[in-house]
Amino acid sequence: MIQHLQYISQTPETGTHIDAIEQVLQAGGKWIQLRIKNKAEAEILPFAKAAQALCENYGAKLIINDYPHLAKAVNSYGVHLGLQDMPVPEARKIIGKHQIIGGTANTFEHIRQRVAERADYIGLGPFRFTRTKENLSPIVGLEGYQKLMERVKKAGITTPIIAIGGIEAADIPAILETGIYGIAISAALTNQTQTAAVLEEINSKFSIHSI
Repeated sequence: MIQHLQYISQTPETGTHIDAIEQVLQAGGKWIQLRIKNKAEAEILPFAKAAQALCENYGAKLIINDYPHLAKAVNSYGVHLGLQDMPVPEARKIIGKHQIIGGTANTFEHIRQRVAERADYIGLGPFRFTRTKENLSPIVGLEGYQKLMERVKKAGITTPIIAIGGIEAADIPAILETGIYGIAISAALTNQTQTAAVLEEINSKFSIHSI
């Protein structure tokens, strides 16, 4: 099952991606995406192994960003691919059927592309400007989500769509009103001193919308 709330890792003010991931897991996070950019696969492998071990200990699911071979090597729950990354069908040949594949989208055409590629979920964004991503796609914004989700509904698309990109806790209720399936957050949970309280607040916003 695709979780409605997803955490995308980033380097915290002190420590590593693994420290940030463990903090979210300790707070109750259940879906983690390890996203390390601008490093070779060999450099990321130790992080992927550590993240997978942590997720197994906490009963959570790990997604590896960009690298299907790493996802297969550590037996993560799946892999997430950007628009400039390996095509979904090619990644499927690498990881097989038992792991899932998520794909990024920025437009309705991208959404249709991901559906045609049989991605298991779609990360739609960015919601707003974010410094965590280079070569940022055009900002979607709340109005963009409203229009895109209307088209998704009319087209009968049922693939889970996750809002991504610079989302804060206060943004979640309005985004959920568009009919979006879930939310991916990064900075909103990284570098928090009260991670559990913040995560509880975020989860309460989902409960209000009966998700």
